[in-house]
Amino acid sequence: MSRAGLIRWWLRAVPEKGRNGEQAAGYCISAQPGEWGCALPESRRVIAPEALLRGAVMHYLQHSNVDMEALAAELSISRATLYRAVGSRDALLGEVLWALARLLLDEARAEARGAGADRVIQVSRVFEELMSTAQQLRQFVAAEPQTAARVLVTPATDLQQRGVEAQLKIFREAGLTGDEEDLRRRAYLYVRLLGSVMYSDLLGVSGVEFELAEPALRALLPE
Repeated sequence: MSRAGLIRWWLRAVPEKGRNGEQAAGYCISAQPGEWGCALPESRRVIAPEALLRGAVMHYLQHSNVDMEALAAELSISRATLYRAVGSRDALLGEVLWALARLLLDEARAEARGAGADRVIQVSRVFEELMSTAQQLRQFVAAEPQTAARVLVTPATDLQQRGVEAQLKIFREAGLTGDEEDLRRRAYLYVRLLGSVMYSDLLGVSGVEFELAEPALRALLPE
């Protein structure tokens, strides 16, 4: 999807809850990392989580990274307020990358046909193709490989956990059943293996194709 298409989608998908990026009284982004809502005095200037995330996504789409100082200026808040709101740059990058990955994953799910293991594999193949053509992600990885590796493939953010939950949903949509804990373990291994394909350059092995990993991915799917 083009940058313009992503921006149009984002403006539709994240509703405004207040004017000029401000939230209604009594709701704000928490000063505690990972908490997305709290009660603060009405006199304190706040920014809605939706407005912050939308602004961060727009910034990333335009610059292929997240410059915290520049983003704070764009949102008309201080850099300190931005850090209090999101906890860290890594955490915000994780939110931005997940928001966009979720969009591409939904597109892959909509395109896939059939049921069972074939559908799961088809969703993964389309998703990997979409991710591989994401210009901003390629530029971000090239410019900040260590940050990208930390955010994308380590527990520094909850991207992996969210990916596992999304993969479980894909399993269920495809009609795959089984013991819940067993399915979760399979989803975890599946996500790690698929990530090894998508982010192989970050892991020091370039040119790993989806077709090479497909037999191993299929082997992780329940009968």
